[in-house]
Amino acid sequence: MTSYVENETEITFPFAVQDIVDRIMDEVTQMEGCPYETTVNLLITDNAGIREYNKNYRGLDRETDVLSFPNLSFEREGDFSQAEAEEADCFDPDSGELILGDIILSAERVLAQAQEYGHSVLREFAFLTAHSMFHLCGYDHMEEQDAAVMEQKQEEVLTRMGITRAQ
Repeated sequence: MTSYVENETEITFPFAVQDIVDRIMDEVTQMEGCPYETTVNLLITDNAGIREYNKNYRGLDRETDVLSFPNLSFEREGDFSQAEAEEADCFDPDSGELILGDIILSAERVLAQAQEYGHSVLREFAFLTAHSMFHLCGYDHMEEQDAAVMEQKQEEVLTRMGITRAQ
């Protein structure tokens, strides 16, 4: 399992970002039964940066908290069987790891939302990272039923990690 984290802001977090990302990756891929070692890229940017990415890649000229760019096409959530069919595009030729995709996170939104929701910066960062990891595993929340499944899975990951709303 490999995660690449780049912080292009001056904002620092009161926890080891790499460690939290790695722990969430491990929990999510175990929960989803991913049969491969995986790679994820995380870019931490600011509100202006994420707005630009949102505009360029989704056609939405507004800030958001997190963006997810899955590398796999999923016929069904958490079904990694397509990976071998798309092997040339899905596996890192050097490490052999499955490239799940990219996450872009707004550090400013992490800080603001933690305050708004009354929990720790760690909780907000971990929540958004877990949320995005499930997107990288084929989940979405466009329908109410799908959103409920995704929310339950996110909470389960954070509970397993001992990161609660009270934090």
